[in-house]
Amino acid sequence: MIIINNIKLDINSSYEQAISIGVKKLKIPQREIASAFVYKVSVDARGDIKFVYSIGVNLFDTSKEKLFLNKYKDVSVKQIKPLILEYGEKEIDNSPVICGLGPAGLFCGLVLARQGFKPIILEQGEDIDRRTATVKNFENGGKLNPQSNIQFGEGGAGTFSDGKLTTRIGDERCDFVTNTLVEFGAPEQIKYIAKPHIGTDLLVDVIKNIRNEIIRLGGKVLFNTKLIDIITKNNKIESVITQDGKIKTDILVMATGHSSRDTFLMLKEKGLDMQSKPFSVGVRIESLQSEIDKGLYHSLAGHKALPKGEYQLSHHTKTRGVYTFCMCPGGNVVAAASEQDTVVVNGMSYHARDGKNANSALVVSVTPEDFDNDFTKAIEFQRKLEKKAFIMGGKNYNAPAQTVDTFLQGKGGLNINKVTPTYPIGITECNMNELFPTHISDCLKEGMVAMNRKLKGFADLDSVITGVETRTSSPVRIVRNENFQSNINGIFPCGEGAGYAGGIMSAAVDGVRIAQQISKEYKVKV
Repeated sequence: MIIINNIKLDINSSYEQAISIGVKKLKIPQREIASAFVYKVSVDARGDIKFVYSIGVNLFDTSKEKLFLNKYKDVSVKQIKPLILEYGEKEIDNSPVICGLGPAGLFCGLVLARQGFKPIILEQGEDIDRRTATVKNFENGGKLNPQSNIQFGEGGAGTFSDGKLTTRIGDERCDFVTNTLVEFGAPEQIKYIAKPHIGTDLLVDVIKNIRNEIIRLGGKVLFNTKLIDIITKNNKIESVITQDGKIKTDILVMATGHSSRDTFLMLKEKGLDMQSKPFSVGVRIESLQSEIDKGLYHSLAGHKALPKGEYQLSHHTKTRGVYTFCMCPGGNVVAAASEQDTVVVNGMSYHARDGKNANSALVVSVTPEDFDNDFTKAIEFQRKLEKKAFIMGGKNYNAPAQTVDTFLQGKGGLNINKVTPTYPIGITECNMNELFPTHISDCLKEGMVAMNRKLKGFADLDSVITGVETRTSSPVRIVRNENFQSNINGIFPCGEGAGYAGGIMSAAVDGVRIAQQISKEYKVKV
């Protein structure tokens, strides 16, 4: 495929105009072109706001495409590589077991099922429909289900976080993941918009469709089935134990999410090599989406051709990094606790992103050195913050909250003006400076001021902060070797919970990577 980059047009331009300009740059007859399409489109908000297009062109004679490499400015050539799948020589007697049905487990299961391995997927939470009802019940004042909630259940934590597919990894498997999501019902636009997202409302059906395909191909998905223990023999996985009994297996893919704390501790006791890794803690900050749009688009804010404004901000203090994460345009803050008597917040948007507020995590980095390189201490640090937030919120799952003005002054106060908080259970006015260690709250304050200078409206004095955000990423890395296995043979650490991903796309890519490795080493017993 030939890609023509850096075509800048005003915001009233059409895709057809961009395609025409791109094709003309190649200076070749129309009869040689098999297809031409928008490959990527983004917004350049610096100065006069423009759409920036990349146009993809396929020729009937694909051998001619390489001739355009370095021929013209802003023209590149990309070789579309199919997903490489091989069969190994090691024969296995039992189906591979995958622990977790988040993006990593889902895509690992799909690829293995297509290869004939008939995987068994264990998911401690509920299927997506029951899980959604359980989450709604909790938001409406019902009981928290520690096994099935915003963190646990079919689709993983990303299901209730907008379905954002933005990633910084340049892995060729990204195309496979994107095309697969479209194949199973995601909007076609995720292939070409610069910051693709599906939306929680649409992602639900995509997840179900992939799960049903795994089952159609002979795989099994066991909901409400928690991994309790593993049995090893001669340093090799032999079976897994759930509350329903033993399942023999030669292969265990550990694709739990970043909140599987009891599972991490069980694996540590079983002798897996595990390390502490960096993560971040902080708050959700809510601002008016209209103010974010003004800060980015200025006089063109609200133009129907422009997407909802998104941001990614960072600031370095003398000691730590402060940054925004998981920005949700037109979204809501959600109740993301997974343990009793704790409060955790996250954010989400529906596909339309038509809510009044924008929200994002505003977090401060913490390092393994903060916890003596002991991940169990890191987990306890998270828990301590979550339990304190529960107490400050009133011990009823209300979230502690305040406005930016009082937080910056170092005192409590919730001066609601233009920004109406969206945390569904309820909020309690408090002093968030008392929630965090001083070095964390000081960094948050310095970051707010600096970031609001970069993007006016991000941290207006009446913007609302809600706590506590602790689940930005896994505090654990399960060490794996060059064959992607742990120090116990047959166990494949995978995805975000194992410390090898950060978001839907990178987790799904890692699931594909692990499935490829399993297929490369093993073969299905006929």
